[in-house]
Amino acid sequence: MNAADTAWIMTATALVLLMTLPGLALFYGGLARARNVLSVFMHCYAIACLMSVLWFLLGYSIAFGPGESGFWGGLGKMGLNGVDADSLSGTLPEILFFAFQMTFAIITPALIVGAYVERINFAFMLMFSALWMLLCYAPVVHWVWGGGMLADGGIFGETGVRDFAGGIVVHETAGLAALVLAVMLGARKDQTKPPHNPGIVMIGAALLWVGWFGFNGGSQLAADGGAAMAITVTHISAATASLTWALWERIKFGKASLVGIVTGTIAGLASITPASGFVGPWAALLIGAVAGILCQEAVVLIRNKIKIDDTLDVFAVHGVGGIFGTIMIAALGAGSWAAQLGSLVIVGVFTVVVTFVIALVCKALVPMRVDAETESNGLDLTVHGERAYDITS
Repeated sequence: MNAADTAWIMTATALVLLMTLPGLALFYGGLARARNVLSVFMHCYAIACLMSVLWFLLGYSIAFGPGESGFWGGLGKMGLNGVDADSLSGTLPEILFFAFQMTFAIITPALIVGAYVERINFAFMLMFSALWMLLCYAPVVHWVWGGGMLADGGIFGETGVRDFAGGIVVHETAGLAALVLAVMLGARKDQTKPPHNPGIVMIGAALLWVGWFGFNGGSQLAADGGAAMAITVTHISAATASLTWALWERIKFGKASLVGIVTGTIAGLASITPASGFVGPWAALLIGAVAGILCQEAVVLIRNKIKIDDTLDVFAVHGVGGIFGTIMIAALGAGSWAAQLGSLVIVGVFTVVVTFVIALVCKALVPMRVDAETESNGLDLTVHGERAYDITS
């Protein structure tokens, strides 16, 4: 065990949890209408709790167990079987590696929340999130990070896919799942109201930005120069994408908005995530500069042209950003084109199919969407019996 590595990954674990609680909750909550903000908080909080328990019981074993099939890790580490304070994973206590990866298992299904806010049935959300993390997310983790079929020595030969911190594992899977659910749910009855609190959106985005240092820097799994470089390129990409998003918005609409610039931040962060361990600062500048415009145009395409009500633009920002960053690894010579593109296709098809099947199963057991009256009145008071503010909007 290396004490410096252990101390850094303990810090990174706290930073990644900060991304969901309260970062993502505030970011998404501010974008929703006032009568639904508490339901968004509830979704993020409940998912964090449920995924933590399921990761302990089954998820960690599926993702990082010793299974030899290449498809999943098996059930040998169910309930942390055989893992104690003295077990090691590289230079880290394995129990710490478990906790660090648990925070990724929390935020990935939480990202999907943005696609279905203001109309999802709470029971359906919990059931879907649980099954999706175990049957979609955890196997993909094994394929890419657990030595499975997409890693080095797998189906792409000696040089497998390069995904440093989750362009495929986190952002592609969550983005595509969000798109599938948005299509299956259908659009909200009323899409005219703007975000109810842009200030909260900014605070949430800022917390996500800070937490992302643990997300990407921690994925080095060591306190070394690689971790420092990952943090630096993460920051440069986020800052650049924020500026290009705001500039593109100013050119197109005559004004640069607060919600726009912070959405650009998230686009830059998602795009650099897979590449953050393989590229330098100039490449990060390029990735961020393109991401701010690319993801903004993806929002317009999905929302206005294809007319899919992915409420908070999960696929356009996270999905497109993660896919773009994964492709840029090959474009910049840091990975194999066959492995990068092939893995995107394999994981993409798997995610869409599994998400659709899980949603169908859950829909057969509980309603997928709240009724029209509940949607009109807002989920906060009707579903959870609480109201965020003394006034409604």
